[in-house]
Amino acid sequence: MTDRDVNAPERVRALVEMFTNTPVPTLIRNLETKMQEVDAAGLSWPVTINDGPETCYICCPTTAYIDYALEETRHFVRNPILKTLLTGLIRACQPLVCASGLDRQAQINNWLFSTNPVPVLDERQAIALRDTCLTVFAKRALVMRSLNGLADRQTLNALRAAGFALLPARQVYVWEPKHGSREKINARRDAKLLRATHLLHVTGDKFSDTDFDRAAELYGMLYLDKYTPLNPHYTGDYIRKMHRAGLLQIEGFRDPDTTELVAATGYFQNGRTLTQPLVGYDTARPVDLGLYRLLMASSQAYARVNGLFFNMSAGAAEFKRLRGARPAIEYTAVYVKHMPQAQRLSVAIMSMVLNRIGVPILKRFQL
Repeated sequence: MTDRDVNAPERVRALVEMFTNTPVPTLIRNLETKMQEVDAAGLSWPVTINDGPETCYICCPTTAYIDYALEETRHFVRNPILKTLLTGLIRACQPLVCASGLDRQAQINNWLFSTNPVPVLDERQAIALRDTCLTVFAKRALVMRSLNGLADRQTLNALRAAGFALLPARQVYVWEPKHGSREKINARRDAKLLRATHLLHVTGDKFSDTDFDRAAELYGMLYLDKYTPLNPHYTGDYIRKMHRAGLLQIEGFRDPDTTELVAATGYFQNGRTLTQPLVGYDTARPVDLGLYRLLMASSQAYARVNGLFFNMSAGAAEFKRLRGARPAIEYTAVYVKHMPQAQRLSVAIMSMVLNRIGVPILKRFQL
């Protein structure tokens, strides 16, 4: 489906202008980056420019492959022997990742989400994109995240043919309309919960400024407090601006007694692909309210009704499998053939280690 992801120029421009005209830390507190729009291969691309490792993993491979990987190991690997082995392997790879120079990068198609839908490219377009970016960013590694084998097979092959190395990053979960008949009983139970809940469903156009701040707080309860502060620290101002620019579709659930938001989410739809970069709920509320289930059921219903390809991102593996999503290895494509030999060698070794050792581990333990 060639229109699956389209990168509409007006949306790219809105994002770039937002992060150019507003101090970045007021939008994403743990991020430092610069943004610009690049036109290449017949498409418009948001590109982030970074010079070092001291920032959020969405712009920093060192944080993603070392710090975030260690956090994932601590939180989600239960076997103590395996945890020790994985921690040792990750720490042993740290000098290699640092030597790769990938933190000094121009990241193509970076919408500043954990998952960035990627337009379909053929080999000719991939070469044109590479050459344009090499002209603009001659002394930086070229990086593109969020490519997976289910959604992006053609683009992965095109980038590989254009000289990009493919670095496995994590395992994500993908739901497709054509596989809707394979959904498990859990999805039907979630839909029933969505119909029966006493909580009030509210869309972003009904949000007050206080609600946007509350949505950021709810996101923080889940992704920053429960999981790791290495996740993007989105602010209320960011959510408000993204919604009003038409880049995020915001909705939530409100307690009818207190009128307070108890759960909130944000969808990013690019062409025929849906992602859900913002999810948060009041973790102090009773589990039987099913707040996470409500948010996921709402998003899956939206994807089903609109016939969208839904990339559910990483995490909550068993939960997503039981709702009809299929696992796929996600890759980061990097181009360093114009960089010094030591950097090229480091990337080649990283690719070999991650593909031969990392991918089997990701699949075996559903990380």
